[in-house]
Amino acid sequence: MSLKSHTALFKCFLVAVLILPMLLPRLANAHVDGLPSIHDVVSGIQHRLRDTIPSEELISMKFDDVLSFITAEEREALSTVYLTFEVNTPVVLSVISEVRLESEMFWLRDRNFTKTDMEVRVDRRMFQVWQKTFEAGHIGLGANSLSGAGEHYFVTLKPVDSGTPLEVTDIYPGQHTLDTLAIRVSPYTDQDTKVRDLPDELDGLALIKGIDTRTNDCQVVDLFRLTPYPASDEPDHIVLTWSDDPKTTQTIQWRTSAAATTGVVAYMKESEFRNFNPGTPEYVDAVTVAMNTLRIANDPVVHRHTAVLRDLEPHTSYVYAVGDARDGILTGTRTFTTAPDRIEPFSFIYMGDAQNGLERWGSLVQKSLVAEPDVAFYIMAGDLVNRGADRNDWDTYFENAEGVFDRKQLVPALGNHEYHGGNSKMYEEMFTLPESSPVGEKAYSFEYSNALFIVLDTNRNIDDQTEWLEEQLANTTATWKFLIYHHPAYSSSPSRDNPHIRKAWTGVFDKYHVDMALQGHDHAYLRTYPMKGEKPMDTPAEGTVYIVSVSGTKYYDQGDLDYKAFGMTNVSTYQTLDIQISGNRLVYRAYDLEGTLRDEIIIEK
Repeated sequence: MSLKSHTALFKCFLVAVLILPMLLPRLANAHVDGLPSIHDVVSGIQHRLRDTIPSEELISMKFDDVLSFITAEEREALSTVYLTFEVNTPVVLSVISEVRLESEMFWLRDRNFTKTDMEVRVDRRMFQVWQKTFEAGHIGLGANSLSGAGEHYFVTLKPVDSGTPLEVTDIYPGQHTLDTLAIRVSPYTDQDTKVRDLPDELDGLALIKGIDTRTNDCQVVDLFRLTPYPASDEPDHIVLTWSDDPKTTQTIQWRTSAAATTGVVAYMKESEFRNFNPGTPEYVDAVTVAMNTLRIANDPVVHRHTAVLRDLEPHTSYVYAVGDARDGILTGTRTFTTAPDRIEPFSFIYMGDAQNGLERWGSLVQKSLVAEPDVAFYIMAGDLVNRGADRNDWDTYFENAEGVFDRKQLVPALGNHEYHGGNSKMYEEMFTLPESSPVGEKAYSFEYSNALFIVLDTNRNIDDQTEWLEEQLANTTATWKFLIYHHPAYSSSPSRDNPHIRKAWTGVFDKYHVDMALQGHDHAYLRTYPMKGEKPMDTPAEGTVYIVSVSGTKYYDQGDLDYKAFGMTNVSTYQTLDIQISGNRLVYRAYDLEGTLRDEIIIEK
């Protein structure tokens, strides 16, 4: 059993022995006034939709279609048991919801809430205010959104009798915490957005915070998809990643239909395989996990298989094949090469967001390997897909990368679109990565030849990664240092600036002289001057070069930026970074789909 499997079992043990007893009182309260829990209600609607509506009709159902499909009891539950709590005195309750969700929050009008003229701005999004007076006692509120769209609502409470201190108790779910609403306060428990404009009437009131990760808890509209690439009994979508030392291990992942219940990898050195009398391959059993994706109407259950090969020889090419352990190897052979255990020249490819137009992105990634067949691995700086909670997007991504990531290791970073649906669960199911950072697989590092690579998550827990980031940089003797993350420290557009990332990390980059930061998100190509202390430097020896690139087909405009050394828009690119040992040179080049060189920089140490 793999270390990851032991870790998972240990976590299950902790839940069963330590955590579950503490949750039992809450679970007992999950059924309010005789109504089932909101999870049970939504799950019942979802499964009844899938089981009774033909697939083609299912994916085209609109809000009103689904609303007419649910029962009166389900509608009542969706209106009253999503968020519940107790108050000790009559209150004026305000539901502050995103403007575009008005039609989806049907329960506000059903329950005679009044839409006011007040507006609240949270960063760049506008929210409207609905109010109703409630007596002391139990209060239950409805679903945030039936389509999973939009930002979560939040709630303020004002005692009708201003002389009575307000007490709010028994909040369910308990993650909806209490605060005081004010300018620059975040109305969410799990994101950093801030209130920017606020009516005086709401300033200083008791706040029940929203939870961004609950936005799709009640999704029953626009839920179902058809994957254009359903799984079969034969393995496909084979991907190489590293979850341990790149010199001596190799992680291999693939999928099959649910009919293939076991998986195995057969492998041997390529030099032995090419002999007239090749030896017997070694076999490693895979860990097989069912991925049940209710949303995929035509292929809801697939099996994901993961095997970790260990005790490999450094700087060695291996031939491998994967298949069902019961029936033998089903795929043709492929190759991979382990990292060197000494300083060797190498190159790698970096790409920004694929996200949209995955078929055209597929042409770019395929052409990149034809042009650069000797690259060691691929880096992708987040937003690999558009909707990270939709398996059909991932199916399309892997289908178009066929022949690339099963031969060259993929080093991915999390983008905001991998958090589609409020979490990165499907991304984590797709890739097995190192778990050495404070945020697990979401941030990791490895060394290859004379270079250090650190992958960070700019979506969540930024401060939690800073100490670990500094430890990685402080404890390396690598000549070259590369950072990979999604949201740019120096953006391609002024309206998409990320000052919190600069504040948290660029000082650390400066301290240890990171050579390049490989970023995504902004969908317009940018190469900065070498930056240090947030100022342009004359040479790369003095600062870090920050890159933003896009490999998909969605493009943004670019601002007139004082840190821009070179920029371009409306072009998809891949970048080759060639580490040359002779002279300690880094040759960086950006190419478009036609193979035209669009940008170049050489750094010498």
